[in-house]
Parts: sequence; C-alpha cells; structure tokens
Amino acid sequence: MPASELQRAELERLVQGLNPAQREAVEHLRGPLLIFAGAGSGKTRVLTTRIANLLAQGEVEPYQLLAVTFTNKAAREMRERVARLVSGVDGMWVGTFHSTAARMLRRDAERIGLTASFVIFDADDQRAALRRVLDDLRLDPKRHPPALFANLISQAKNELLSYDTIPLRGPQDELLGSVFRLYEELLARSNALDFDDLIVKTVGLLRSEADVLGAWRARFQQVLVDEYQDTNRAQYMLVSLLAAEHRNLAVVGDDDQAIYGWRGADVRNILDFKKDYPDATVIRLEQNYRSTQAILDAAHAVIRHNSERADKRLWTDRQGGELIAVAQLYNEVEEAEYVADEIARLIRSENRRPGDCAVLYRTNAQSRAFEDVFGRRRIPYRLVGGVRFWERREVKDCLSYLRFIFNPADAVGFARIVNVPRRKIGPVSVEAVVAQARAEGVDLLSLLGRPEGVPGLPRAAQAPLAVLGADLRALRLEMAGQTPARLLELTVERIGLDRAYEEAGPQREARLENLRELRGLAEEYDEYGPGEEALGRFLSEVSLRSDVDALDEDEQGVTLITLHMVKGLEFPIVFLVGVEDGLVPHRRAIEDPTQMPEERRVCYVGMTRARDRLYLTCAFRRHLYGQSQAAFPSRFLKELPASLIAPQNRGAAAVSPPRASFSDRLREQPIAPAAPAPTSSRYASGDRVSHPSFGSGTVVKSTLTRSDEELVVRFEGAGVKILSATLAPLSRL
Repeated sequence: MPASELQRAELERLVQGLNPAQREAVEHLRGPLLIFAGAGSGKTRVLTTRIANLLAQGEVEPYQLLAVTFTNKAAREMRERVARLVSGVDGMWVGTFHSTAARMLRRDAERIGLTASFVIFDADDQRAALRRVLDDLRLDPKRHPPALFANLISQAKNELLSYDTIPLRGPQDELLGSVFRLYEELLARSNALDFDDLIVKTVGLLRSEADVLGAWRARFQQVLVDEYQDTNRAQYMLVSLLAAEHRNLAVVGDDDQAIYGWRGADVRNILDFKKDYPDATVIRLEQNYRSTQAILDAAHAVIRHNSERADKRLWTDRQGGELIAVAQLYNEVEEAEYVADEIARLIRSENRRPGDCAVLYRTNAQSRAFEDVFGRRRIPYRLVGGVRFWERREVKDCLSYLRFIFNPADAVGFARIVNVPRRKIGPVSVEAVVAQARAEGVDLLSLLGRPEGVPGLPRAAQAPLAVLGADLRALRLEMAGQTPARLLELTVERIGLDRAYEEAGPQREARLENLRELRGLAEEYDEYGPGEEALGRFLSEVSLRSDVDALDEDEQGVTLITLHMVKGLEFPIVFLVGVEDGLVPHRRAIEDPTQMPEERRVCYVGMTRARDRLYLTCAFRRHLYGQSQAAFPSRFLKELPASLIAPQNRGAAAVSPPRASFSDRLREQPIAPAAPAPTSSRYASGDRVSHPSFGSGTVVKSTLTRSDEELVVRFEGAGVKILSATLAPLSRL
C-alpha cells in the first residue's frame, strides 16, 4: 500500500504507543476478531490504526475494505484519520449501515424492482405515507396514530419480517398487516424506500441474487463493524452474508453500552459472537483514557448488577479524582438552579468554560427547566435534539423539490411541493393526479403535462398544475448538466422559493439563510460532478443525517442532550439529572423487570461520559408531562458506595450565588445573579388569586422552597394547579 516515509513513521509511532491489548487488536490481520472496547478505551484510535495497518501491510487494497459505523460523524472522522496515515484511500468504503446499503442498492436497484433514482423517505415522509394509507382504509388517525404503525412496521422490518410473515395473534395484527401491505405498495409506486428498507432490501438482494452476493464478497475482503452491540437482526444478517466466505470480520463494541433495544438492537449479537465464530480472537480493551478512577468505580457499581454481560472492569492511570456529587433538590426548577450555580462556580473558581459542561436527561421534556434558568441567568447553551436543520420547513420544501426532480414518481414529495409557493391546489386535485398516475402506470410529472385529461381534476387546478409541470420538466432537463448545488440554486429561482420566503414575516431572514446554508452543504457533493449520480448521492446522504452528526464540538455553551443521544461523546463535567425511579430507570422497566438491564446500561453510558467531574441529581417533586407529582431517588443511586459520594456540604445549599463573569472568551456575557431565597410567604391558604389563563382561584397550600414559593391553587374552571409564586403571572383578588 503506498505510503510516504513520513506516514510510515507516523503509523509506526502510533502502533508503538498503544497498550498491549490495543496493539494486539491492531496487528490482528486475518480471521474473525471481537474487540470488547470499554467506554473511553481508545476504540477509535484502535480502529483507524488497524485499518491503516491492514492497508500498509498489503492485506487489502482500499476498495477491498468496508468499515461500518453508526453515525456519519464517526465515519468522517475515521476516514480522515486513516488518510493521514496511508495514501490513496479514496476507494475505501467507510459509512453508516444505511448509507452503505443505499450505495449497494443504487448499483443493482433494478434487480428488486426499483430504479437507481429511488428516494429515501425520512420519518416525516413515512408518517405522511401512512396517513394516506389510513385514509384509504377509512381509519381515524386519532384512534390509529401513524406514528404507532411506523414503529410497528419498523420493528417488523428490523426482524426481517414482511406484511405476510408477521405473526397474526388477533385483530390488531391483522390491521397492522393491512396497513403494512398498502404502505409497501405506496412505497413501490413512489420508487421509494424508508430507512429500514435500505438494510432489508439489501439483505433480500444478496439472498436472492447469487452473482450479486459473490461480487460484493469478492470485493470486501475485510469487514469492520463499530458499535456492534447496537446492531439489529437485519444489520447482523447483512454483515454475516458479506463476511461468511473470507471470515475477515472484525467487530468492536461494548455490551455495557447497548442502549437501543427499544429500536430493535440485540445485545446478543455481540455476546454470542463466539458462538457464530468459535475460532474468533477476543480482545478486551479495559484501560480507560477518559475518566477518573472515582467515576469509573461509580459507573461499575451500577453496571455490575447486570448478570448477562461480558466480564470486564475499566481502570485508568487517573487514580482518585473528585468524588461523585449527589444532590436531591425540591423540584426541577431548583435542580436547574443548582446546576446553574455549580457551572458558575466552576467557571469562576476553576476557569472552566460553559462548553466543558453537559446536562444529560432521559426525556426531551426535561430540558425546559434548564432552558428557562440558563436563559434567565444568561448562561449560553446548545440544545441537541431540538428542531433539526433538516426538518425545518424551508429545507424540507427545497429537498422535496429536488427529490421530485430526481424521482417524478414520488407521490409523498409531490403532495408536499404542490402548494409551495401557494397555488391554491387542494387535496382533491392532488388525489386525482395521484390516482390517475396509478391507473395509467406512469409517473406524476408526465400527467402534469396534460392535466386536462385527469378525471375529477377541478378546472381551476389545471392551469397552475400545468405551470408547475413545465417548471419541473425544465429543471429535470437541467439535472444532467448541473451539480447538486447549482441545480438547487436553479430550483429556488425558477420555483420562486426565495420570493415565497421573503414574504414569510419575522422568520424571513432565517428561512433565506437556511436556504443559503443548504446550498453550501450541497457544494460538498460538487466533487462528484454534474448529473444524476451526484444528485442521488446528495439526497441519500442528507436524508440519513442525525443531530449528533451536526454537533459542533467547538461551539461554546452548555450542552443539553438526552442520554440516548450522548453515546459516543464526552465532556469534562457531566450533570446527569432526573436520576429518579420512573426516569432513570424508566417506568417501563419498573413495570417490566426484563427491561431493567438496559436501563442500567443507559445510566452507565451517562456516567461514563464524564472526564473530571460527575454530578447526579434528583428531585423531591417533578412537574413533567403536564402534572406535578412526588419523585423518588433512583434505585441506582442506592448502589453507589458511600466512599465514592462527596460529603453533603458540597450540596445545593452550599453553593453561593455566582457573580463572576465567564471565561475570557465570553467575558462580555456576565452571569446574572441567582434569585435570593424567599424568607417569608407571599400567599397564604385561602387567598383569592387570578391567572390570565386559568381564571380565578383559591390558594390551597403555600410551601417555601430554597429559591421559590410553591403554590397549590384550585381554579374554578381549570382545576388544581401547582405554580411558582415567582414565575406565575398571578394577581390578588
């Protein structure tokens, strides 16, 4: 494998710097390999160095190597690291399961009844398609939510089940089968696949077409899979098919971090690897390079209670470290105030930055209190998992136009674009065009050239549809000679999207800026040249982007993120909040103990994100999902040895109101002082009050907390509410 002397020296230096277990994994060249890589054990370094070593030793050419990850971000980092060590890696396939499968399918789409221009339905498209199916079946979407069917269909596909092979145990399963069948027919008519189909269809292709399977097996002489504990049955089968002949399969993962069982991941895939490959070499990476020993010991105290796990215990050279801070606050507002106080103290006394800190929680709804408090205290933060860039209206509109230009059979995309900008074309007109295309067996664009021939199409809709059809045909003709970025630009101009959003009121500038950002992202695919292939690659890859892929680790601000999204990330300081029975562990696991091992792994993942300091907080009461109720400390907290928990004098009450400014980089953003604790009640039982939304009511109870006064008020029209005397817009009567 070509490599400059400088690259060879760098590779040798890296290999020499590995610990014994890491080096064994890197120098293993042939045969099945299982690497148990504990949290923070240098997994990415081992993977990239192993790939570079395989190439440098001449075991494979770049095009013969397939590396599969679970995020585009991880794939991009892996490719960049390998490229620094070995030259000429352009032919190497490094990507997610879904992007890899999409590339494979594009080459042989006609073998399974698709064309290479198939589109990929995202979650919104899938729900829109299911709403059409429910309408065809005359089912009320309120009684039969599309999201529920989407989840059930996804579960079936992950198990490689189709609508005619799912178990029928009663009327509900029969209904699912009917919805599933019509949904699949709609996908086929639209020349579309959903996310799960990308894997399922690829497995089906390899099983049914021996020559295709043989070609891919001959090509990929080395297969590496990261995060193997997160694979589902379909992904497991795809990997098994590709590696069955040469058996050069290396999988990396950690069963202690298997937290996606709810979406089909099966931890048995990694635990049973030796059953599948009895001759596999098993290597355990147990030296942690991230956390202090105190944090690792606390995390182990929780995870060791799982009985079905590979035997391992992480250790580090970073002996000792700060003890774990555990605090119980009154409610979620005091919890957020406590976290804000601690962040301010760390910034002031230890020169920390807001970006050093992360707040981890179980549900997105928990972020509200932190957003409120951080906003009031002027603490910068970034919310991961809010409205994604790819889900913004203007971005979806523009991409839907490009998708329809690429694939004129896309009925779901057509329904989205037909009234953007507004053309006064109603659902009756849309359905008439879709139904006629289905009856004639033609794509939708061909019908737009002769709308007067569509039965049931109102006369008022014919002219605007004809104009839309002319615009789309002109843009489709441009597709062959334009790069994705230029075609996007032409689409915005010809369709008038820029003019439409110029009239969008206060959000106008933000929408136009997002369109410009989208064009900039499309430029990344200009290297593939003009034409259909480049556009197809752009549309495929943007549909598979995730929130974590877009996370800018250099951006300053406290990170607010869920426990399921944080896997793979790390922070100097972690606040794991809401550590209560019902949240961590989730109430589903309390009702069904078989789910408790995964809940324990969720907690373990959160704890092992911390490098220097770990805070665990819970509340006495929590207002969540519209109601306030008593909360109880998690059973996981009781498993922590007392020797690992910081003394109580480090608790919430000891934190003084922060008055210092941020670090030098953010000196212009001073922290607002915390609200002083109330010394006496403002309201008493029996007081009459008025609220602008709830009307008139009577105070039933008043309770002083550390930073507020909590009121229980019975309103005549709205019932009993629990309110903050400081924040609620109450007035006395």
